[in-house]
Amino acid sequence: MAHFAELNNENTVTRVIVVANAELIDENGNESEAKGAKFCADHFGGRWVQTSYSGSFRKNYAGAGSTYDAQRDAFIGPCPFSGWVLNDDTCQWEPPIPMPTDGGPYYWDEATTSWIEVTTNE
Repeated sequence: MAHFAELNNENTVTRVIVVANAELIDENGNESEAKGAKFCADHFGGRWVQTSYSGSFRKNYAGAGSTYDAQRDAFIGPCPFSGWVLNDDTCQWEPPIPMPTDGGPYYWDEATTSWIEVTTNE
């Protein structure tokens, strides 16, 4: 199965659908993204780009609300917090301070721009 993301005029993903591999096979027996995108456009309208569920191409799997950056040929999720920075290699957002690696669970607190350890009441 192949996955295709529909893009609006701002290159924002509006939905992702699954397409049977048979719809991508060209006249030479090879899978063709162009053929799959045409199949999607013919049946659903719009503009379509293939995405990889495993992230093996285009950096990340597309999801509704993510954007397609044609220059990077990558899908980029929405920035979770205002101070986070896009990693150009992975096209994923990273915090300005790395999360502690001591094994404990943490969450990002935007108000203090810091990691807060999760505590449990026993």
